[in-house]
Amino acid sequence: MSEDRKQFLEKLNEYYTDQNHIDVTKEVNLVLSIANSLRGSFEAEKYKDVIIPMVIIRRFECALEETKESFIEYYENNPSKPAQFYEKKTGYPFYNTSKYSLKKLLDDSDSIESNFNSYIDGFSENVKEILNNLEIKNQIKKMNKNNRLYNVVKKFSEIDFNPKTVDNHKMGYIFEDIIRRYSENVDAGDHYTPREVIRLMVEILLAENCDDILTGDSKVVTVLDAACGSGGMLSTTHDYIKLKNSSADVRLFGQEILESSYAICAADMLIKGQDIRNIKGGEKIANTLKKDCFENQKMRFVIMNPPFGTPWGGKDAPEGQEKAVKDEYKKGVEGRFGAGLPATTDAQLLFMQHAVNKLSSDGRAAIITNGSPLFSGGTTSGESQIRRWLLENDYVEAIIALPNQLFYNTDIGIYIFVISRNKRSDRRGKVQLINAVDMYKPLRKSLGKKRREIDLESRKEIAKIYADFKENENCKIFPNEEFMYKEYVVYQPLQRTGRLDLEAIEELEKSDLFTQNSNIFNQIEFEELIEMNPRDKDCEKKYQKYINGQKFTKEVINLLKKNATNDRFNDYSVFEKKIKSILRNVEGYSDSRLGNICLELSEIDKKAIVQKDNKGKVKIDTTTKDSEIVKLSQDVDDYFEKEVLPHIPDAIYFYDFDENKKISSTNKEKLGAEIPFTRYFYKYVAPESSDKLLSEFFELEKELADDISNLLKSEV
Repeated sequence: MSEDRKQFLEKLNEYYTDQNHIDVTKEVNLVLSIANSLRGSFEAEKYKDVIIPMVIIRRFECALEETKESFIEYYENNPSKPAQFYEKKTGYPFYNTSKYSLKKLLDDSDSIESNFNSYIDGFSENVKEILNNLEIKNQIKKMNKNNRLYNVVKKFSEIDFNPKTVDNHKMGYIFEDIIRRYSENVDAGDHYTPREVIRLMVEILLAENCDDILTGDSKVVTVLDAACGSGGMLSTTHDYIKLKNSSADVRLFGQEILESSYAICAADMLIKGQDIRNIKGGEKIANTLKKDCFENQKMRFVIMNPPFGTPWGGKDAPEGQEKAVKDEYKKGVEGRFGAGLPATTDAQLLFMQHAVNKLSSDGRAAIITNGSPLFSGGTTSGESQIRRWLLENDYVEAIIALPNQLFYNTDIGIYIFVISRNKRSDRRGKVQLINAVDMYKPLRKSLGKKRREIDLESRKEIAKIYADFKENENCKIFPNEEFMYKEYVVYQPLQRTGRLDLEAIEELEKSDLFTQNSNIFNQIEFEELIEMNPRDKDCEKKYQKYINGQKFTKEVINLLKKNATNDRFNDYSVFEKKIKSILRNVEGYSDSRLGNICLELSEIDKKAIVQKDNKGKVKIDTTTKDSEIVKLSQDVDDYFEKEVLPHIPDAIYFYDFDENKKISSTNKEKLGAEIPFTRYFYKYVAPESSDKLLSEFFELEKELADDISNLLKSEV
């Protein structure tokens, strides 16, 4: 790590050690105290629906106050000018054409609701969109109905949010803190990432390959959050970068599907002086899985916390989303989801592919996930193939396991994926695993499911482990191949003894082959078809098939019983010929049905003759099929010598893929990837000795006997 990066991390830690670097306690408490006026008319968790839009209105009103009179005069003389003329006149990317202000609304208490709505309508379109998404007019109506509107308007009109006394930086902190206070509960927490987690993510992002950002003059830095919620990740990243390099031109981009969260984010960006045209909201235009709103813009940083376990397909997904994802997948490497499609029940790995797609050649990403993206899915599944793609392209720089009970709405294990398009030389071809599950400080009071926080000291420790890039008790470093594997099929030789006694034949008659087989006869389905009247064309076809299947099974059983014998056939080929000679004239006979019948009438017998083909090659027993996962970094023969052959000495194993044939459902390359994170940090804890457990049991037994005795005495 360069000396500059070390100094940067130190400065960041100093910055967040000083809790009073910008003290907004007074302003925030003043705003939150206004919520007391809503008691009895609003539920406590609904206070934010009033307070947040009112803060936005008051801030923008204060910003426009100095030019209010001259602007209204200009507007009345020029009512049809393009918006940019009005913005130039106010000096802000917004304006208001109404003569009202919060203070003037108080002059006519009888008409305060209608006048307030008129005031809202006077704002420029970008502000109106924000306020409409927050449903401010509904809140105005409800407050007025419950005689709360006048007092709320009065109290907000007295707050000083003028940019001359409260600059954008401080106002940003006030707004963020208000959002945080209202987000620290179970329900709102669905869309809120704890600030200390975001700070850790940003520290990690800026600790590598960022010297140009930290020192460059007027450096343009693009930051994307494709699931931006209320904008906390974007704001924190912005503040970190500006802390180190005040001349940096930090440009924030966000997409958010929920309109209410988008509105808060857009307001925060406006307050910070950002271009809110780069913040997109709503399911129709800003659903990241449907559309990349910034198709022609690559990003230096991507930071996000996409939703866990949210379906991208199926009946629970938004209309048109599954088709959009699949269409993007069909584009292959030219699309955003070319590496593969995960199960439709969880979109996390789609967001991760999107993040990689958006990064510039020197870009970096930090993405929060649960454990599913690490190991879900089988070898050829979409999840496994996406992980394989990430590793083969050397995108995964580090994975950090965080403590549980950090989030407001879930106490499950959480991870940070650190993605890089341009790793430093000593990190190339490697993945760093950091186990930070025990690096936290307990909260004195739980907030929803949040009972822990990553305090400053823990953040320092995690950042240091990451930057040092050295193995220790909580850090493991592996080559990418450690997590990639091939799936080998394992069989045993065809070595079976056949039976043709009455007991074996009766077992065949009751077997699934003859009672639950959709290709021969399915008893349950057949009974349902009998009850069906009338039957449609397809059902009638299936009914006739089962009639024929029933005839086939009856004739097979009758013929086998006529030829029953107590002889045992330890040569399976002889046994097959015997059964074939008995059944070959039965209507419906086929070689595949013969093979299945012979398997049902036989059992594996290691003393039987091993079957071979015409070339002398040992035949496999298809009923013994198993599989073994072998890492690419392991020698296959050594693996089987140590792990399989001691248990199955005659095992036959091979890689079941023909690269000369077209890939299909029966010919897929069994090359996958998984990251079993916890396995690398597992510590064996010996169980208590049996003597100690027995002693504890006797002690409990004695205590129970004493309690029963005392209970009986008290009853007497």
